[in-house]
This record gives sequence, structure tokens and C-alpha cells, in this order.
Amino acid sequence: MFLEKRDYDAIVVGSGPNGLAAAILLQQNGLSVLLLEGKDTIGGGMRSAELTLPGFVHDICSAVHPLAVASPYLKNLPLANYGLEYLYPEIAAAHPFDDGTTAYLQGTVAQTAAGLGRDAQAYQNLLQPLVKSWPLIAPDVLGPLRLPKHPLAMAQFGLRALPPATLMAKRFTTEKAKGLWAGMAAHAIQPLSNLATSAVALVLLANGHLGGWPVPKGGSQQIANAMADYFKALGGTLQTGFYVQSLQQLPSAHAVLFDVTPKQLLKIAGHQFSNLYRRQLQRYRYGMGVFKVDWALDGPIPFTAPECRQAGTVHLGGTLAEIADGERQIWHNQHPDRPFVLLAQQSIIDSTRAPQGQHTAWAYCHVPYGSTKDMTDIIEQQVERFAPGFRDRILARHTMNTEQMEAYNPNYIGGDINGGALTLSQLFTRPALRWSPYRTSAKGLYLCSSSTPPGGGVHGMCGYWAARRALRDIFGRKDFIGDINR
Repeated sequence: MFLEKRDYDAIVVGSGPNGLAAAILLQQNGLSVLLLEGKDTIGGGMRSAELTLPGFVHDICSAVHPLAVASPYLKNLPLANYGLEYLYPEIAAAHPFDDGTTAYLQGTVAQTAAGLGRDAQAYQNLLQPLVKSWPLIAPDVLGPLRLPKHPLAMAQFGLRALPPATLMAKRFTTEKAKGLWAGMAAHAIQPLSNLATSAVALVLLANGHLGGWPVPKGGSQQIANAMADYFKALGGTLQTGFYVQSLQQLPSAHAVLFDVTPKQLLKIAGHQFSNLYRRQLQRYRYGMGVFKVDWALDGPIPFTAPECRQAGTVHLGGTLAEIADGERQIWHNQHPDRPFVLLAQQSIIDSTRAPQGQHTAWAYCHVPYGSTKDMTDIIEQQVERFAPGFRDRILARHTMNTEQMEAYNPNYIGGDINGGALTLSQLFTRPALRWSPYRTSAKGLYLCSSSTPPGGGVHGMCGYWAARRALRDIFGRKDFIGDINR
């Protein structure tokens, strides 16, 4: 496909949440911006499609969006004016156990704590200070390493965020509280014994209390559509079906921002980089992959625990010990018999997802990087474990292994949906140790993907920070529209 021959101030390659956020911020500030997408459909990890049967709308990757509504940048965009509507389940996330009991995230810190028995006070002591300080520290937690605006609050967060999740779990005495904590920390997609895995659990729990864990009405595609429509309303140019493989394909521009990972960036522009920066990108580490299943169901999942039937997200993995052991095995290239399974049931609150009286379900488990093992039966056993009779409700299924995930979205290298392992060494310095992780060594070329801080998730903050850097470096803007620090 050919591009219109004209010059632009900036070009953004890739229309995932970060590419869209970067393009919007640049366009908000009066620049002429071209946004390019290699696929025929925009969105990256925010696409939705009828994967199983007609009338059943499935989210291909991202499904539940606590960080989208918590994002310091996205929350201020007028996306509701472009059709985006979030729906909130009665219970944000539930974590069932084999004895039929459940720990669950709901409402205020006190409401969730009330279901944790002897650990109620320990949970409140851990989460209440973070819920109070989150609005102050969110830009620093969801951004690059820098001098924080609120150093005391940030230090208090760091003391709780840096330890391994397994160590922080010792604050609790009950299996209920430990299991709830482990399920949240497992979103880090690495062993729970790794440093900084507590950060992921804290951020997800705190934002569950502050903004909930909503789903977009009509599918995650609606986030991408609303962002793209807003971008075009600002005067931006969007073109799909244009897969960028080299800089020579691009029109003239003062700045180019890439919503890709280091592997693709090296192929596109590696010859432009210094030897040091090229070596840093080559050493970048990708993390574990995922195996995903979508189901069309003839009714809701028959969970034994009533709280699970009301939850938008259900964490299936039992105890802290079981989840930690499973994640450790996967990190060492093994496939556990009982992996931790993240399950979403959007259709319990969004009737647009399935024909009347029927439902969709979405789930994945972690697997070793690049694994092609079929985990369908193992995942369904985990669901059946907590919802006997589940398999009887399956009308159709659609599966994706790590190779298929990467084919769907080239940023999912080896099935890694985080754009690289979120280890401590790659938390703030991804993809390389530099004064600004968004700058490459070539003037005018920037990285704005989840391979930069703060990493994976639908929050757009990687794109925001990269565009902010480009506005200052290339266009000399010290004050600009959309500045979250105002």
C-alpha cells in the first residue's frame, strides 16, 4: 500500500494503546501526525472479534481495564464523546478455593478486608495508605525513573513494592488473604519470588478500590476505536494495512515513534543506532508467554462460589503455594499441571457480547516463552475444578498458542504480552539504561511501546512519556497541552 507523498511533523508506527496515546498527545499540540498500523484493524492488544460463533464478541487480548480508567493521561481524554462506555461488575475480581470459599476485590478497602477474617486489619494497613496516595504518585509509578513529585509517598510505596510477593504475603496469616494477594501478583508474569512482584499486586488492588476493574461495552476494540476517532477529530491521519519494515518506507518527518519491541526496532532501524545501543537492545529479555482460550457458552459459568458468578475477573489457582510453584515452573520452561488461570466473563455485565441468554468467557495461562503446547484441556480442568459442569456449557472454543499470539500482534514476541519481562532490572530501565528510555541513540527516533516504562497494560503511559520526550527534544515544547503534571 502506498502513502500519500507529503511531509509530517511526526509519524507513529503501531496503533496499540501506546501508539494511539503518543499520536493523540502530539496531535493535541498542533503537530501534523501520521499514525501507521500494519494490520487492517487498529488496536494492537485492544482488538475484538467473533472468534467462535456469529454473535459472540471476544476480546482477542486485553479484556479488563483497571489501568485504562486509572491512567493519568487516558482518563483525561474525552473518549466518552466517541462512544466509549465502561461497565463495572458487582465484584471486580474473585479468587475461589477448593473448599468453596472465596476472597474477592470489591468496593472500598474496608469492604474487601471484611471478607478476609483475621487478615482484615493487615489488608487495610497495607492498602489504605496506597489508595490515599495513589493520585499523587500515579505519574511516577506509571512512568520512567525520575525525581518524584511526592518523594515521601513514593518512598512508602517503594518499601512495599520492591520486595518479592512471596515475602509480602507473610503479612497475612490466612490462606484466603495470601491467595488473593498471589493472584494479583501473578499478573507480573514471573516467579512470585522475584523482586518487585509486589508492585503489580499493589497497583491492581489499589486501583480496584479507586476505579474498579471495568470492561468496555462492546469489546476492548471500543477503546481503540474511540482513541482513533478522537485522534482523527484533532486532524490526525491514520492509515492501516501498512507494515513498516524499514525507515525508507516512511515519509519525511522530524520525529518517528515506534510502538514496537526491541526485536522489531532493530530490524527497522538498527543500522541507525550506536554500537552500544544496538547491543543493549540485543540483550533485552522477553518473558513468559501465554496460551489463551475463548469460549462461546450456552449459559453463565456455573461457579460453585456465588461471588465468582458476579465477578468480571476470576483468578483460578487456589493457594499462594500452588500459584507460586506454577509460576516458578513456567519460568524454568516447564508446564505445570495446575497453572494459574486468569478468566474474564465480560458478558455477565455486557449483553452485547453474546446472543440473549448465552455468554462468552476469556481465559489464559502462562507458558514458557515460545511454547506451542496445547493447554486447552489443562485450562478447562482448572475452570471445571471451581465450576463443575462448565464443559457441558461450551458451544465452541477458539485457542491461541504463543506463535499464534505473535502472528496476531508482532509485539507479542514468544507470546510475551508485556513487551519484555517486567523484572526489576527491566522495570524502569527497559529497554536500555539511558537518561531517557524512550530516546534511541538516533536523533528523532523514539520507542513508545510497552518495552519502555511502565511496561505492559492498557494505560497509554509509555506512549505519553515518549511523545512528551519528543515534544521537548525535537519541537522545543516545555509547556504543552495534555501535560499530566499540571
